[in-house]
Amino acid sequence: MFTKVLVSEDMDDINKGVYTLLSELGIKEIHQVQYCDDAYLKIKKAVLDAAPYQLLITDLYFKTDHREQRFLSGEDLAKALKEVYPALKIIIYSVEDKIQKVRTLINTYGIDAYVCKSRRGLKELIKAIEAVSKNQTYLSPEVETALSKKTDLEISDYDIELLKQLSLGYSKDEISEIFKKNSITPSSVSSIEKRQNKLFIQFKANNAINLVAIVKDLGLI
Repeated sequence: MFTKVLVSEDMDDINKGVYTLLSELGIKEIHQVQYCDDAYLKIKKAVLDAAPYQLLITDLYFKTDHREQRFLSGEDLAKALKEVYPALKIIIYSVEDKIQKVRTLINTYGIDAYVCKSRRGLKELIKAIEAVSKNQTYLSPEVETALSKKTDLEISDYDIELLKQLSLGYSKDEISEIFKKNSITPSSVSSIEKRQNKLFIQFKANNAINLVAIVKDLGLI
C-alpha cells in the first residue's frame, strides 16, 4: 500500500472525504492542494528531496479564480506529470463520465485509474487505490467500457462534437453554421458530410439516427 499520497481537489467537502478514506487505509503521509500548479510543484520538490509521492489523486476540472495557473485542469496536470515522472501513479476522481475522455487519459496519457464521483465514489476509490498499488489499471463501473474492444475505435473530439449535434437533430447545414460560430474546423457542409459518411462506415450505421443510437450505446456521447 502507498505511504505518501497527494490529493489535488478544489472542493473542501470532497477533500475531507478523500482524506478520511486515505487515513482509514493507514496511509501515513497525506497532503492536499487546491490548485494543479501547487500539485506539480509539490511533486517536483518531493522528488528533489528524495522523498517522492507515490500516488496523486486529482479531480479533472477546477474552478478558475483570480490566480493565474499553468495547469488549468487535472488532465493538463496528469499529462505533464506522466511525461516527467512516469513512475508516479495517478488516479482521476471526477464527475465526468464520457468514455472518450477516459480512453484518452488511459491510452494517451497513461493514468492508472479513473473513478467517477457518485454515491459509491469513495468505495470505488478504495478499489482503485488497491488495484493501482498492485500495478493494475482500474475503472469504475460507469466508465469500464472505455477499454473494451468495442470502443477501440479512432474517434476525435471533432467527431464527438459532430455526433452530439447530430443527436440533437441538426442538419448538415445547421451544423456547419454552429461550427463556424464556435470556430470549429473544418466547418464546410462538404467536410461535415465527408466525416459523417466515414463515421457511417466506421460504425456500420445505415443513417444518422442509427449512428447516434450506436455511439450512445457505446457511451461515446
